[in-house]
Amino acid sequence: MGIRSGIYAMAYDRLARRSEEAGLREMRRDLLAGARGRVLEIGAGTGANLPFYGPDVEWLVVTEPEPPMLRRLQQRARERVPWARVLRAPAEDLPFDDASFDVVVSTLVLCGVDDQGRALREARRVLVSGGRLLFLEHVRSPEPRLARMQDRMNRLNRIVVGCDCNRPTLDAIESEGFAVSRLVRTVMPEAPKFVRPLIVGAAAC
Repeated sequence: MGIRSGIYAMAYDRLARRSEEAGLREMRRDLLAGARGRVLEIGAGTGANLPFYGPDVEWLVVTEPEPPMLRRLQQRARERVPWARVLRAPAEDLPFDDASFDVVVSTLVLCGVDDQGRALREARRVLVSGGRLLFLEHVRSPEPRLARMQDRMNRLNRIVVGCDCNRPTLDAIESEGFAVSRLVRTVMPEAPKFVRPLIVGAAAC
């Protein structure tokens, strides 16, 4: 992605600020209250989740594939959770043994990975039996009219922010063998209508 990814990394926190302040930050906090034991976060971006990992987390690994984002993630990790391990790795090719983690965290990641199914299979592979996927993802709307709007806007959305706004991510999570144990359908605050549909929840493998 080159220059484009560098510009996006510099602008990301500023672009997301309104959504974060309008409620997204609290959604992150609530989701990560359930993180404990050995935790892996995929596609950690600039580290927006880092302040919300609590004392029940025994050790934390955060990954990010894009070097400009990774540099910002490393800086924030040094400031917030210096005990965390930060690695460059795509969600589709995680450099960990099978059954290495109790929890995998994915927030606003599965919309942008190149191969969603493979990323979910990798998450399941590195989880222990009964381990949990904690997710917060914007998804294809169940409302047909809005879904059609997402289809129309998706090409532009991918060019501008590098993700698909119309992925049926919940279906993908379930089809890759996860059993959803908690699910909240809500909206992304202060976001364009076509990226507002949001799912927040947990799934076990």
